[in-house]
Amino acid sequence: MGSDFGLLEVFALPFMWRALLTVAVLAGAAGVVGLFVSFRELEFVSDGLVHAVFPGLVVGATLGGTAGLLPGAVLAAVAAAVLFTVLERRGGSDAAIAVVLTGLFSLGVVLVSRQEGYVFQLQELLFGRLLTVTEAQLWQIVVVAIVAVAIVGFGWRAQLFRAFDPAGFAAAGFRPLATDLMLGIAVALLVVAGVQALGVLMVIALLTVPMAAARLVSRRFALLIPIAVLVPLFAGALGLRLSFEWSVGTGATVSPGAVVVLILVGLYALAAAFRLVPAVIRGATVGGRAGIGAP
Repeated sequence: MGSDFGLLEVFALPFMWRALLTVAVLAGAAGVVGLFVSFRELEFVSDGLVHAVFPGLVVGATLGGTAGLLPGAVLAAVAAAVLFTVLERRGGSDAAIAVVLTGLFSLGVVLVSRQEGYVFQLQELLFGRLLTVTEAQLWQIVVVAIVAVAIVGFGWRAQLFRAFDPAGFAAAGFRPLATDLMLGIAVALLVVAGVQALGVLMVIALLTVPMAAARLVSRRFALLIPIAVLVPLFAGALGLRLSFEWSVGTGATVSPGAVVVLILVGLYALAAAFRLVPAVIRGATVGGRAGIGAP
C-alpha cells in the first residue's frame, strides 16, 4: 500500500525539502570538485579522506555534541588532506595511504565504542541523517560547500594545467605542492559538508560516481560538470521519494542516503552500458562485413 502524498506534497514537507536542498548543494559542489578528482585519478585518496574524517567527527561530537561535529571534521579533514598530499608527493604508495586511513578509521571506531549508545552513534556517523538535517546544519553545509568550490575556482587554470600536463606545469614554474594542497583541502571540505547528511560511507559516492558517469556519457569538457550535477540531483529526488514511499506505505525503515547511493550506482551502470553498446554494435558490424567479404 502506497502513501497518499503526491510528489509536490512530499517535497513540501520541511524535512524533505531540506534533504533535497542538501543533496542539490552537495551535487553542485561535487560536480566542480569531482572534475579534478576524476582527472587526477584521486578517487582512492578521496576515499581515504572520508575515513580520516571519522575520528574527527567522533572527537568533535564527544567534546561539543552536535555543534562540535563540524569543527572536529574540518580539523581532521584538513590534517588528512595535508598528510595524503605529502605522502603522494614523496612517492608514497597506495599501501601507505591504506595503512593511514585504516588506522584513522579504526581509531574513530575505538573512540565511539567507549561511549554509551555507541551503536546508534556509529550508525549515524556511517550512514548519515539526511532526513534530520536542520536549517542550521543546512547553512553550514552551504557555507562549507561554497568555500570548497571557491578554492578550486580560485586556482581553476592551475588545476587544469596540473591535471593535463604535470611535467609542463612544473617546468613552467608553478608550485605543484601548493596546487595539490588546495585541491586536497577542497576535497576535504566537501567531505565535511557531505558527511553530516550522507555519512562517512556514502559521501565518497557523491564525490566520485557522478563525474565517472559523466565521462562515460560525454567527451565534451563543457558538459561534464552539468551532467555530474544533474545525475545526483535526479538520484537524490528519486531516492528521497522512494524512501519516503517505503517508510510511509510499508512501515519499513529505509536509509535515504543508502537509497540515493544505490540509484547513483545504477545510473553509472546505465552510463557504462550506454558507452559499451555502440562499441559492441560497431564490432559486430565490422566483423559481419569482414565475414561477407571473406572468400
